[in-house]
Amino acid sequence: MSSAQSQSLAVAEAAAPASVLPRRARKLSARRIGAVSWWFVVPALAFYLFVVLWPSIEGGAYAFTNWDGLSATKDFVGLAQFQRILTDPAGVGAVVHTLLIAVAITLVQNLVGLLLALGVHTKIKSRNILRVALFTPAVITPVATGYLWKYLMTPDGAINQILGFFGLTWLQHDWLGDANIALWSIVATVVWQFAGYSMVIFLAGLQGVPEDVLEASTLDGAGPFRRFWYVVRPELAPAITINLMLSIIGGLKLFDQVWVMTSGGPGTSTDTMSTLIYKNAFQFGDFSYGIAMALVLTVFVAILSSAQYKLLGKQGGSK
Repeated sequence: MSSAQSQSLAVAEAAAPASVLPRRARKLSARRIGAVSWWFVVPALAFYLFVVLWPSIEGGAYAFTNWDGLSATKDFVGLAQFQRILTDPAGVGAVVHTLLIAVAITLVQNLVGLLLALGVHTKIKSRNILRVALFTPAVITPVATGYLWKYLMTPDGAINQILGFFGLTWLQHDWLGDANIALWSIVATVVWQFAGYSMVIFLAGLQGVPEDVLEASTLDGAGPFRRFWYVVRPELAPAITINLMLSIIGGLKLFDQVWVMTSGGPGTSTDTMSTLIYKNAFQFGDFSYGIAMALVLTVFVAILSSAQYKLLGKQGGSK
């Protein structure tokens, strides 16, 4: 094709609608646009490759060695570090604690968030003030939240003082010093902080529920539960999927609140995979074992989030 023909084709492409252009011309135009688009993608891909992907792959390779993070010797040990996770009581305990925290946060946070969303979605005059107040904890940094509740939960902290003021001394505890309840105290702190975040996502879904359908179901004699289950719940399917995925991923990766409030204690009763990764890699000088636990945590997050997305996606598509 001569230069004059190429120029005339370009002028025709710009002047004529896509529907009247010859098929060959449309294909040629699409190829040119695709070729130009790749030049905008390449810098971002290169940055991601050299800053994120390659260091992650190179760092993950240390899980198959016995490197301590400082010495020059790195001996290949195969899957020995992963086998340690299954035989190390601290490693097994961290896996169990991580799963317990993730499940508890996912269930309680979303249930509380849904109830709050239903409550502030009514016509009460103070609904906007309540929405702001309930969402405010979510904008506080996790570290600040951890320190706040750490001091509230001390034996002479505000929680025990309030319980004593109302004569409920039998409910007073060392909330973070008792190995039996320290883990659940952390769960309560995380739920307090992020229930408002889940509420906002549920509110976005509730605003998409048609009012005429709700009114029709009320006229047909449907009670509050039946209206929610058959009318509101299907419309909330995308919001439920997003909330559950965010909460379970956040629960599996939880570190800040645990480290600030208990540092994994008392003993190892609140150690999670994230805190044990930090301890092994930066405190105990067992870098390769910490990397192995990080890979296991990554696999957990990928498998659980993918399975959850497929399950909830099918339910949302069949409404």
